[in-house]
Amino acid sequence: MLVLLPPSEGKAAPGRGAPLKPESLSLPGLAAARAAVLDELVELCAGDEDKAREVLGLSEGLRGEVAKNAGLRTAGTRPAGEIYTGVLYDALGLASLDAAAKERAARSLLVFSGLWGAVRVTDEIPSYRCSMGVRLPGLGALAAHWRAPMASVLPEAAGDGLVLDLRSSAYAAAWKPKGEVAGRTATVRVLHAPTRKVVSHFNKATKGRIVRSLLTAGAAVSAPGELVEALRDLGYVVEAQAPTAAGRAWALDVLVDQVH
Repeated sequence: MLVLLPPSEGKAAPGRGAPLKPESLSLPGLAAARAAVLDELVELCAGDEDKAREVLGLSEGLRGEVAKNAGLRTAGTRPAGEIYTGVLYDALGLASLDAAAKERAARSLLVFSGLWGAVRVTDEIPSYRCSMGVRLPGLGALAAHWRAPMASVLPEAAGDGLVLDLRSSAYAAAWKPKGEVAGRTATVRVLHAPTRKVVSHFNKATKGRIVRSLLTAGAAVSAPGELVEALRDLGYVVEAQAPTAAGRAWALDVLVDQVH
C-alpha cells in the first residue's frame, strides 16, 4: 500500500541533524526537479525579502520563513515525519507508533511537497516554507513543474498495490494516477454525517486517525474494495463508489458524527 499525504503548512523547528544531502532522499528520479526548485527558492529568499514574501504568499508575521528558506543548504535536518506538524500529523502520531507500525509507515507513507516533490517520512530534510500553490518567477507554477517528473517516478513507487490518496487538491494537481494505477487508487473525503459537509479540521484529523489505524492494525489491503472492508472492520462508517469508467479512482466517504 502507498499512502499519499499532504504536508503541513507549519513545520517543526530546524533539526540538529547534518545539513541536507539531496542525494540521500527517496525517489532519486525527482533529483533534478528538486534541485531546480531548491536553487530558485534559496536565491529568491536570499534577495529581496518583500518580493520573496509576496511570491510565497507569506504574511508580515511569517517574515522569518524567508530567512529560513535562504539558509536551507546549511540548516540542520530531521526526518520528514518530524518536520511536518499540524492536525493530520498530530492525529497520525508517528512517534508513538510501535516498531512494526513505524516500519510500515517508512515503507508506505509518501508526503507531497512543493519543494521536494514527494518524500518518505524517514527522509532527512530541513524545515522550509514553500507550498505547492507557489508560482516561482523562473520555474512558474510548482504543480505544473512537478507533473512530468512525478509521472515518470510515481507509478513505479506505487508498485502493483493499493494507492490511498489523502492529498488536498493543490497537491493532487502534481500527480494524478492514470490507467491501471488509477483503478487501484482510492480517494477519501471525511464528511460530518448530519450535514454531509467537509469541515477542514476534523477532515484532517480523521485522515490522520485512518492512517494510524491501518498502520497499527497491519491491515493487508491490496485493492480499494479490501480497504473499504478493512476500514469498516476498524470501526469507520464508509460509503464507497467504485469507478464507472476505466482509469478512474474509487471515491470513499468516511462519515463522522462529532466535529472534533
